[in-house]
Amino acid sequence: MVDFNNTIDFMGKRKFATMISAILIVISIGSFFVNGMRFGLDFTGGTQAELLFEESPDLEDVRNVLGQNGFQNYEVVFFGSDLDVVIRIQDLQEEGLPLEESNQTGDRVLTMLEEASGQNIELLRSEFIGAQVGDELREQGGLGMLVALIMIMIYISLRFQFKFAVGAVVALAHDVIIVLGFFSLMQFDFDLTVLAAVLAVVGYSLNDTIVVSDRIRENFRLLRGVDPTETINTSITQTFSRTIITSLTTLLVLLALLLVGGEMINGFAVALTAGVIIGTYSSIYVAANVLLYMHISKEDLIPAQKDDEELDALP
Repeated sequence: MVDFNNTIDFMGKRKFATMISAILIVISIGSFFVNGMRFGLDFTGGTQAELLFEESPDLEDVRNVLGQNGFQNYEVVFFGSDLDVVIRIQDLQEEGLPLEESNQTGDRVLTMLEEASGQNIELLRSEFIGAQVGDELREQGGLGMLVALIMIMIYISLRFQFKFAVGAVVALAHDVIIVLGFFSLMQFDFDLTVLAAVLAVVGYSLNDTIVVSDRIRENFRLLRGVDPTETINTSITQTFSRTIITSLTTLLVLLALLLVGGEMINGFAVALTAGVIIGTYSSIYVAANVLLYMHISKEDLIPAQKDDEELDALP
């Protein structure tokens, strides 16, 4: 038996939740138009060089050397230790460098820093990414996300019901837009690791949404004389402890990555942290909310009965 006295009235706050979601989406989309995305080296093209110093360098001095030699769009971070430095230089073609010289950028940076610091510096690796490759990565990433949403909608339509599919896809689109809007608003670098994190958020949010949807479907079939709002409240309450425990344990891991993971995976950890928080919220308030707006009912989940003629034709 279900104890309705201990059921949390999640859907009683659904209008307020809808308003919050609408505000966040409007802010995110507005930021796309005003700020745009700050694409990383993977999408803009440029050079990434990893240098090993004899003594720990002052990163501000490294930045000054790059600035004095005509570079404008660059990033300098430690990589693994305070002797290992990664330098990312973007938009080389806009800096006036011919394409054939772009491949030697790592060597030129090495020479500049050795002269300025007086140290023997080892160039561990130097990678050049053309702007055309960056454009292709950006297009393929967006296309991959669109295909993923379409396949998810088809799967949930077959596994559950069309209204559940709409709710799940709306929740996933909601999560992706807000995470991307967060990166646009804060002007964090968006590179392939962040794109991977966004796709991971889609998987995480979908898993949570399916758990809740499965319980909603089950309760619609089991509970008698209960309106859809109460059925959804009961279902979310029953899965709420599982949702919170899963989210908290995931956030503990992400917190460790944020604190000790280093600069190279910082964007990945930030995107996943934001995504887990938004995904937990959307599995409760967005997907279920869509079901109520689409007037989900017990009849939607009852298999269609065969006609009498079809039954008579059966042996």
